[in-house]
Amino acid sequence: MTLDPDDPRTPSQQIAAALRAEIKTGKFAPGEKLPSQNELVERFSVARETIKAALRRLQDERLIVTRQGSGTFVRANTERPVGLRPHIERAFEAPHVSIDFAGFSGETLYNAIQETLDKVRIGRLTPESLRLRILISDMTQPMAIPCRAEDRADDPTIRARSQRITERSIHAIRDAVQELADLDLVKSASTEIRVHGAAPLFKLFIINDEEAFFGFYPVVEHTVSIDGKPLAIYDAMGKDAILFPFTPSDDDTSNDALYVEQARIWFDSLWNTIAREYVS
Repeated sequence: MTLDPDDPRTPSQQIAAALRAEIKTGKFAPGEKLPSQNELVERFSVARETIKAALRRLQDERLIVTRQGSGTFVRANTERPVGLRPHIERAFEAPHVSIDFAGFSGETLYNAIQETLDKVRIGRLTPESLRLRILISDMTQPMAIPCRAEDRADDPTIRARSQRITERSIHAIRDAVQELADLDLVKSASTEIRVHGAAPLFKLFIINDEEAFFGFYPVVEHTVSIDGKPLAIYDAMGKDAILFPFTPSDDDTSNDALYVEQARIWFDSLWNTIAREYVS
């Protein structure tokens, strides 16, 4: 691609505009890695300093983030749901992978991680170790939600339904991770699960202690089948939770790094105090 010599914009401005358009139109998706500086130098036939100036413009616009040793990535868009999968897959390129999840049932975690685990299974991703910590609400205890919509009262049958949903996701994650260890595809793999007595109001993902994703659970009324009969309940809807990304970069002036640090502190504080081992 050649630059337009009649364009009043500088070469770095033209390059930034071209990359900005590709990001905005989805050619480069949120979380996706951009071509390297060498590749951009070759593509635009300019000096490396010109490429650096163009990338600085996009960083200032919070469209991209640069991570030392990893490259430049499209920043996840906070105005729409963030896809976790590319971030999780990129995390599995590191030798040691850790994912901390706090939330309701773990369905989102399972859906986001299963394709990446398949890539480990076929040898496309080769981490040495994998550690998952899952922190969920204890549905064996009365909760503010889920509850009956009619009188907002706790109902053990409603919690039992939520518990079954949780167990499906948790067992699927645990079995998939254990299989990687059994097949010697990773040197070590573990899934630790703990429960606590607080109601599920939000979900949090911390990936490799470097990125965090946070979303609120909307509380909605919907009708479910309990013992073959319809029942209106108030429930936390995880699938409707928009995830907000916190992805620090080397020169980021936002509070993303502080948020990730505080998220780790919060997770560990709950994990090490009121949380207890999950028993299925």
